[in-house]
Amino acid sequence: MTVTKMNITNEMHDNFVKAHPNGDMLQLSTWAQTKQLTGWYSRRVAVGRNGELQGVAQLLFKKVPKLPFTMCYVSRGFVCDYNDKAVVLALKDATIETARREKSYSIKIDPDVEVDAIPDLVTYMNSIGFVHKGFKDGLHPDYIQPRMTMITNIDKDEDALIQSFESRNRSSVKQSLKKGVELEIGTREDLKIFAELMKETGERDGFLVRDISYFETIYDALNPAGDAELFLTKLVPGNVLSILHQSLKHNEDEKERILSRKQTKKTENQLKEIEIVLKKLNEQITEMEDLMDKHPEGIYLSGAILTFCGKKAYYLYGASSNEYRGYLPNHKMQIEMMKYARDKGATTYDFGGTDNNPDKASDHFGLWQFKKSWGTRLSEKIGEFDYVLNQPIYTLIEVAKPKVKAWTKKINMRR
Repeated sequence: MTVTKMNITNEMHDNFVKAHPNGDMLQLSTWAQTKQLTGWYSRRVAVGRNGELQGVAQLLFKKVPKLPFTMCYVSRGFVCDYNDKAVVLALKDATIETARREKSYSIKIDPDVEVDAIPDLVTYMNSIGFVHKGFKDGLHPDYIQPRMTMITNIDKDEDALIQSFESRNRSSVKQSLKKGVELEIGTREDLKIFAELMKETGERDGFLVRDISYFETIYDALNPAGDAELFLTKLVPGNVLSILHQSLKHNEDEKERILSRKQTKKTENQLKEIEIVLKKLNEQITEMEDLMDKHPEGIYLSGAILTFCGKKAYYLYGASSNEYRGYLPNHKMQIEMMKYARDKGATTYDFGGTDNNPDKASDHFGLWQFKKSWGTRLSEKIGEFDYVLNQPIYTLIEVAKPKVKAWTKKINMRR
């Protein structure tokens, strides 16, 4: 049966993306709204058989500075069954038609399809004009989106989920649940708190931080449909003091029990250990009493924006304070967000981009180590393809200009 173009609403488009296994948050029409701040605009194409929707693609366009051309980017698209060649070809034709109308010099796509899912996909895409950009590392600067992400399967109960984590992280998560840190679902107004935490994180870790308006745009676009939530962790001294005093009493009682026994080398060592615990507890109590005097309502320690697309959840942005890190707010936040996403219907939790087992000296090693500790698996995508519509302009922008820039940088370094 012939595959033809269809006219569909944003709602139909988004419902299809959320339900499809190759759907991705970046293909939601609401996500396109968030890109307007950075100069992108969008168009959509859809194809089907006999009135039944079979594939969609959201096309992002950005004007080339000082030239009458645009770049077309189908982020994590097309959304379709790539084994259905007729649908792929129909989406290709519809995309080319739209891209030419917008004066695009090329079409870039990076499907949300894993390398092993369809073994001959690269060969097929090349045969219909899409040139593969290669299998480079996940965070390679040549890619717009990371080719590799780390994903945790969360379709299991809390005990099984925690058990899937690496042992050291598993222990930290269990501790975090007993520390008294609270998790809140924030409002739009609370984005101010998140932005301040993000600023603190950027200063600590050495990266540039986006303005609050960017996070407001994401929230305004995705939250009304339930596709984004702001999470915040809060240290409330009154709650923590209650836990600390209970622990103090338990350990003081244990000390008395040890003292009531016949004193041996073993009891002597037990007393030394419990004295260390008691000292730490008293220090923590003093610390919380000071916090109670200054901020009786508590202080926020970490925050995150979590987004959703059907059965997929994405840890999009995270931030944390430099203070009270011993209370493990990030561990508490992650496990609670996973549980929230699971209860919402998500089966996977995407930690975002990574390289695959980078060298310890790599700038990306710490990031990879953190993400793999959450029981993740490496999701290696098929990568980027370019369909060239205007070869001279493509060569100028994608080939010649980067080479000149790199050459100029090299010459300047020599000077």
